[in-house]
Amino acid sequence: MRTKLAVAGLTLALSIGGIALAPATSAVTGSSVARAATATVPSFFAGGTWMLYQSNGPVVTLNLTQDGSGQLYGSASCCGSVVGTIEYGAAVDGTSISFTIAWSNGPRGRYTGSLGADRRLSGFTFDLNNPSSQATWSTSRVF
Repeated sequence: MRTKLAVAGLTLALSIGGIALAPATSAVTGSSVARAATATVPSFFAGGTWMLYQSNGPVVTLNLTQDGSGQLYGSASCCGSVVGTIEYGAAVDGTSISFTIAWSNGPRGRYTGSLGADRRLSGFTFDLNNPSSQATWSTSRVF
């Protein structure tokens, strides 16, 4: 059995005698690695403080930090005293955004959306603890 480690330019050969490393016969080229790296680069910056408006009434204020790879970190607030934390895995990927807010009053809201031609975000949300609780959402901020 032979497994290629193309990025390292090595071939890992497994045999009864052990493991051997040898130059790979087909390594990934630098340009194909660059293309793969840019395929998921965020096309907008979602960091800062902004609001999203849910179709079922609540207005959520987000305070986000976005790193260079598009990962999002931060907090949220809504409806007076309800606060939330952005859970791990939140990200901007190309023109898409997704995040989950763990709210202090129990719900875990999953938000997915995309950047429209008008440079505003819109999408869909539901409560992971109660999936029948759903709404659409949008922003007035331009990204």
